Amino acid sequence: MNIYKEQINLTSHGGTPSFFNITDSVKEAIKKSKIQNGICVVVSPHTTCSVFFEEFVHDYTEDGDEFLQVDLNNVLQKIIPDNVAQGQYNYPGEKHYEAVESWPNAEDYLPNGDRSALFNCDAHLKSTLLGSSQILEVDEGKLGVGKTGYVYFVDFDRTRSRSRKCRVIILGE
Repeated sequence: MNIYKEQINLTSHGGTPSFFNITDSVKEAIKKSKIQNGICVVVSPHTTCSVFFEEFVHDYTEDGDEFLQVDLNNVLQKIIPDNVAQGQYNYPGEKHYEAVESWPNAEDYLPNGDRSALFNCDAHLKSTLLGSSQILEVDEGKLGVGKTGYVYFVDFDRTRSRSRKCRVIILGE
């Protein structure tokens, strides 16, 4: 069995969830791996990010968002409203704020000591629901999905722009 690993680097925009169509990057990683048959695991190491498999959509909003992404956001918003106020959710609690304030790079997470920069409980919950990984088939050296099957990475954290990583691991022969 052979194993190939690659990392996709992304930058979320903040303000709203950041969706990335990473299908071409996953296909390229499979090609570079030279693995003909096996599995491809796509993983987010971030607790506010998800990887999901969905149909490619040909329709976009004026803001450039795919219709299914807008629909997903609308459904999730009904279940898990955006975290906009302290006390809206249990998280983050006082001990979490204190821990973050003790970090050497606390200013990155709490600019000017602003605790509202950690109002991202909704992002954690949404990511928990969708999951942080997908396992897909590698079939004859290609991503084994249908014509309209695409792989997406989403960062639900709206608090600020961030550098994100997505890992692609291919196992097989």
